[in-house]
Amino acid sequence: MRLEEQTRIARGAHDALVFIAFTARRSFRLGTLLVAVCVFSYWLVSHSPIDPVDAYVDADVMLVGPEQRAAIAAYWGLDDPPLQRFAKWAAAVAHGDLGTSMIFRQPVSEVLLERFTASLTLMGAAWLLSGLLGFALGIIAGARQGTWIDRVILWYCYTLASTPLFWLGLLLLLVFAVWLGWAPVGLGVPVGVLSAEVTWGDRLRHLVLPAVTLSILGVAAVALHTRQKLVEVLASDYVLFARAKGESEPAILWRHGVRNVALPAVTLQFASLSELFGGAVLVEQVFAYPGLGQAVVQAGLRGDVPLLLGAVMFGAVFVFVGNLLADIIYRFVDPRIRLEGSV
Repeated sequence: MRLEEQTRIARGAHDALVFIAFTARRSFRLGTLLVAVCVFSYWLVSHSPIDPVDAYVDADVMLVGPEQRAAIAAYWGLDDPPLQRFAKWAAAVAHGDLGTSMIFRQPVSEVLLERFTASLTLMGAAWLLSGLLGFALGIIAGARQGTWIDRVILWYCYTLASTPLFWLGLLLLLVFAVWLGWAPVGLGVPVGVLSAEVTWGDRLRHLVLPAVTLSILGVAAVALHTRQKLVEVLASDYVLFARAKGESEPAILWRHGVRNVALPAVTLQFASLSELFGGAVLVEQVFAYPGLGQAVVQAGLRGDVPLLLGAVMFGAVFVFVGNLLADIIYRFVDPRIRLEGSV
């Protein structure tokens, strides 16, 4: 066997071992993370002053007698000690059953899937829009450092970074939905229309304003970070050498600028998934958008423990997978970077 072939086989085996070790470490971290967030979330909910029975009967609280309250508590297992309830829930989760939502009276897995589909569309549109717009603004500002364009973009980014998201959502809703009438006033579909008659155009019209509001959250961070990195790259010695060789500014910006700042921008964009998930909760509340964030708020306010814990686990996995994808993408964007644990 030739030396090159032996070297290639040995390198492939080494990469496979590194990938297995990387996957095992990340799986262990995900498991400990889920256990920690579930225990902490349940501890907070169990010490909440909200009475789940009162929240369950809602407006009929004055019409429900003690016997009916006891029957409701027994049906949902609310009369068991907190530790026993958590142990039952954890045992059911271990067998793939997330329980039944007290609010929606459906399996939690079905509620999460339905709500997350709407939230994923919203967060995906906002994530792409904020990444592309933020990266483009950062490149323009960095390439035109010190000019009026740079100052305008900096002012725009600093203004966005210091603006509360819920206030901005209310402002956009007031201007574009109430005053101008260019967008619908909240919700995910038109009111009074059967689901079978709702078109993709209707869903898109209801998605635009919440997605634009949520995307503003990440534009400023990506733009400012990209601008600073590009300024540092354009002031480096190898860019000075490229200018001395007679390379044009557009060629320098593409070969040495955009390529070098793309990786930090990807890093920041994937790391912002947790902020995006939190921002979606606020945006869905402002626009009454029927997503996972709105379901989480309802579960917290009405003491729906199975739905709340299921949503917490779902959110933790979502953010964890986002960070994991960022680590994997590094390997393809920059071949010099290897997965954690490699030599």
